[in-house]
Amino acid sequence: MFSVPATESRRKARRMMLATVAGAAAAMTLAPTATAQAQVPTGAATTTKSTTATVKQVAPKAYKATTSKITVSNAAQRAVNVALAQVGKPYVWGATGPSSFDCSGLVQYAYKQAGVSLPRTTSQQVKVGVAVTASQMQPGDLVFAYGGGHVGIYVGNGKYVHAPTSGDVVKVASVPYGQITAIRHVT
Repeated sequence: MFSVPATESRRKARRMMLATVAGAAAAMTLAPTATAQAQVPTGAATTTKSTTATVKQVAPKAYKATTSKITVSNAAQRAVNVALAQVGKPYVWGATGPSSFDCSGLVQYAYKQAGVSLPRTTSQQVKVGVAVTASQMQPGDLVFAYGGGHVGIYVGNGKYVHAPTSGDVVKVASVPYGQITAIRHVT
Protein backbone atom coordinates (compact mmCIF):
# COMPACT_ATOMS: atom_id res chain seq x y z
CA MET A 1 0.00 0.00 0.00
CA PHE A 2 2.86 2.41 0.84
CA SER A 3 6.35 2.44 -0.67
CA VAL A 4 8.31 4.16 2.11
CA PRO A 5 10.46 2.73 4.92
CA ALA A 6 8.75 1.57 8.11
CA THR A 7 8.84 4.60 10.37
CA GLU A 8 6.60 6.07 13.02
CA SER A 9 5.30 8.58 10.44
CA ARG A 10 4.38 5.76 8.10
CA ARG A 11 2.57 3.90 10.87
CA LYS A 12 0.64 7.05 11.81
CA ALA A 13 -0.34 7.68 8.19
CA ARG A 14 -1.46 4.08 7.75
CA ARG A 15 -3.55 4.21 10.94
CA MET A 16 -5.09 7.48 9.77
CA MET A 17 -5.93 6.01 6.36
CA LEU A 18 -7.39 2.82 7.85
CA ALA A 19 -9.51 4.82 10.28
CA THR A 20 -10.74 7.00 7.41
CA VAL A 21 -11.58 3.98 5.26
CA ALA A 22 -13.34 2.29 8.18
CA GLY A 23 -15.37 5.44 8.79
CA ALA A 24 -16.32 5.60 5.12
CA ALA A 25 -17.37 1.94 5.24
CA ALA A 26 -19.59 2.61 8.25
CA ALA A 27 -21.14 5.61 6.49
CA MET A 28 -22.14 3.51 3.48
CA THR A 29 -24.13 1.00 5.52
CA LEU A 30 -27.41 0.96 3.63
CA ALA A 31 -26.49 2.60 0.34
CA PRO A 32 -27.54 0.37 -2.60
CA THR A 33 -24.20 0.37 -4.42
CA ALA A 34 -21.84 2.25 -2.17
CA THR A 35 -18.18 2.76 -2.98
CA ALA A 36 -15.97 4.80 -0.68
CA GLN A 37 -12.50 6.03 -1.59
CA ALA A 38 -9.81 7.31 0.70
CA GLN A 39 -6.69 9.00 -0.65
CA VAL A 40 -3.27 9.60 0.80
CA PRO A 41 -2.12 12.55 -1.33
CA THR A 42 1.35 13.99 -1.71
CA GLY A 43 1.49 17.20 0.30
CA ALA A 44 -1.63 19.29 0.85
CA ALA A 45 -5.04 18.25 2.08
CA THR A 46 -7.49 16.94 -0.48
CA THR A 47 -11.09 15.87 -0.36
CA THR A 48 -12.40 12.66 -1.88
CA LYS A 49 -16.14 12.34 -2.52
CA SER A 50 -18.05 9.09 -2.79
CA THR A 51 -21.69 8.14 -2.93
CA THR A 52 -22.03 8.33 0.85
CA ALA A 53 -18.99 9.95 2.42
CA THR A 54 -16.67 12.89 2.06
CA VAL A 55 -13.24 12.15 3.45
CA LYS A 56 -10.54 14.75 4.12
CA GLN A 57 -7.03 13.58 4.88
CA VAL A 58 -3.56 15.10 5.01
CA ALA A 59 -0.38 13.08 4.58
CA PRO A 60 3.29 14.01 4.82
CA LYS A 61 4.95 15.12 1.54
CA ALA A 62 7.08 11.96 1.34
CA TYR A 63 4.11 9.71 0.50
CA LYS A 64 2.98 8.86 -2.99
CA ALA A 65 -0.71 9.18 -3.82
CA THR A 66 -2.57 5.90 -3.45
CA THR A 67 -6.21 4.95 -3.52
CA SER A 68 -7.96 2.23 -1.54
CA LYS A 69 -11.51 1.14 -2.30
CA ILE A 70 -14.01 -0.55 -0.06
CA THR A 71 -16.99 -1.87 -1.97
CA VAL A 72 -20.09 -3.57 -0.69
CA SER A 73 -21.23 -5.93 -3.42
CA ASN A 74 -24.68 -5.45 -4.87
CA ALA A 75 -25.66 -8.97 -3.76
CA ALA A 76 -24.48 -8.35 -0.19
CA GLN A 77 -26.39 -5.08 0.01
CA ARG A 78 -29.52 -6.71 -1.44
CA ALA A 79 -29.20 -9.52 1.13
CA VAL A 80 -28.96 -6.92 3.92
CA ASN A 81 -32.04 -5.13 2.62
CA VAL A 82 -34.02 -8.38 2.31
CA ALA A 83 -33.02 -9.47 5.83
CA LEU A 84 -33.98 -6.07 7.26
CA ALA A 85 -37.38 -6.39 5.59
CA GLN A 86 -37.98 -9.54 7.70
CA VAL A 87 -37.61 -7.72 11.04
CA GLY A 88 -40.52 -8.59 13.31
CA LYS A 89 -41.24 -12.01 11.79
CA PRO A 90 -41.22 -14.88 14.30
CA TYR A 91 -38.35 -17.26 14.98
CA VAL A 92 -39.34 -20.86 14.29
CA TRP A 93 -36.72 -23.60 14.48
CA GLY A 94 -36.03 -24.99 10.99
CA ALA A 95 -38.03 -22.25 9.22
CA THR A 96 -36.68 -20.79 5.99
CA GLY A 97 -39.26 -18.06 5.33
CA PRO A 98 -41.02 -16.15 4.11
CA SER A 99 -43.32 -15.88 7.15
CA SER A 100 -40.92 -17.21 9.83
CA PHE A 101 -37.22 -18.00 10.14
CA ASP A 102 -34.50 -19.60 12.18
CA CYS A 103 -31.08 -17.93 12.09
CA SER A 104 -29.54 -19.83 9.18
CA GLY A 105 -32.88 -19.88 7.35
CA LEU A 106 -32.93 -16.06 7.45
CA VAL A 107 -29.38 -15.89 6.05
CA GLN A 108 -30.14 -18.43 3.31
CA TYR A 109 -33.41 -16.68 2.39
CA ALA A 110 -31.87 -13.19 2.24
CA TYR A 111 -29.00 -14.29 0.03
CA LYS A 112 -31.28 -16.40 -2.19
CA GLN A 113 -33.42 -13.29 -2.85
CA ALA A 114 -30.17 -11.52 -3.76
CA GLY A 115 -29.30 -14.25 -6.28
CA VAL A 116 -26.72 -16.11 -4.17
CA SER A 117 -27.19 -19.75 -3.20
CA LEU A 118 -26.03 -20.59 0.34
CA PRO A 119 -26.24 -23.88 2.24
CA ARG A 120 -29.02 -24.37 4.80
CA THR A 121 -27.30 -24.75 8.19
CA THR A 122 -24.80 -22.70 10.19
CA SER A 123 -22.31 -25.59 10.14
CA GLN A 124 -22.38 -25.43 6.32
CA GLN A 125 -22.64 -21.63 6.01
CA VAL A 126 -19.51 -21.08 8.12
CA LYS A 127 -17.49 -22.65 5.28
CA VAL A 128 -18.78 -20.20 2.64
CA GLY A 129 -16.71 -17.28 1.34
CA VAL A 130 -13.57 -16.04 3.03
CA ALA A 131 -12.77 -15.41 6.68
CA VAL A 132 -12.46 -11.78 7.78
CA THR A 133 -11.76 -10.11 11.10
CA ALA A 134 -14.21 -7.95 13.03
CA SER A 135 -12.34 -4.83 11.91
CA GLN A 136 -12.77 -5.91 8.28
CA MET A 137 -16.53 -6.57 8.46
CA GLN A 138 -18.68 -5.09 5.73
CA PRO A 139 -22.45 -5.06 5.38
CA GLY A 140 -23.56 -8.49 4.18
CA ASP A 141 -20.86 -10.45 6.00
CA LEU A 142 -22.04 -13.47 7.96
CA VAL A 143 -21.43 -13.24 11.71
CA PHE A 144 -21.26 -16.58 13.54
CA ALA A 145 -21.49 -16.56 17.32
CA TYR A 146 -22.01 -18.69 20.41
CA GLY A 147 -19.78 -21.57 19.36
CA GLY A 148 -20.87 -21.35 15.74
CA GLY A 149 -24.46 -22.35 16.47
CA HIS A 150 -25.87 -18.94 15.55
CA VAL A 151 -25.54 -16.68 12.49
CA GLY A 152 -26.71 -13.23 11.44
CA ILE A 153 -25.94 -10.72 8.69
CA TYR A 154 -23.82 -7.67 9.50
CA VAL A 155 -25.62 -4.44 8.56
CA GLY A 156 -22.95 -1.94 9.65
CA ASN A 157 -22.25 0.30 12.64
CA GLY A 158 -21.69 -2.68 14.96
CA LYS A 159 -25.16 -4.13 14.29
CA TYR A 160 -26.44 -7.31 12.70
CA VAL A 161 -29.84 -8.66 11.74
CA HIS A 162 -30.66 -12.13 13.06
CA ALA A 163 -33.38 -14.53 14.14
CA PRO A 164 -32.42 -15.04 17.81
CA THR A 165 -34.34 -17.90 19.44
CA SER A 166 -37.74 -19.49 20.03
CA GLY A 167 -40.30 -17.00 21.31
CA ASP A 168 -38.45 -14.08 19.71
CA VAL A 169 -38.57 -12.32 16.33
CA VAL A 170 -36.10 -11.32 13.62
CA LYS A 171 -34.39 -8.18 14.89
CA VAL A 172 -31.40 -5.89 14.58
CA ALA A 173 -29.04 -6.11 17.54
CA SER A 174 -25.48 -5.25 18.50
CA VAL A 175 -22.91 -7.71 17.23
CA PRO A 176 -21.93 -9.96 20.16
CA TYR A 177 -18.20 -9.25 19.70
CA GLY A 178 -17.18 -11.28 22.75
CA GLN A 179 -19.03 -14.33 21.41
CA ILE A 180 -17.99 -14.26 17.73
CA THR A 181 -16.85 -17.64 16.44
CA ALA A 182 -16.27 -16.64 12.79
CA ILE A 183 -17.00 -13.90 10.27
CA ARG A 184 -17.31 -14.82 6.60
CA HIS A 185 -17.37 -12.51 3.61
CA VAL A 186 -19.66 -14.03 0.98
CA THR A 187 -17.95 -13.86 -2.38
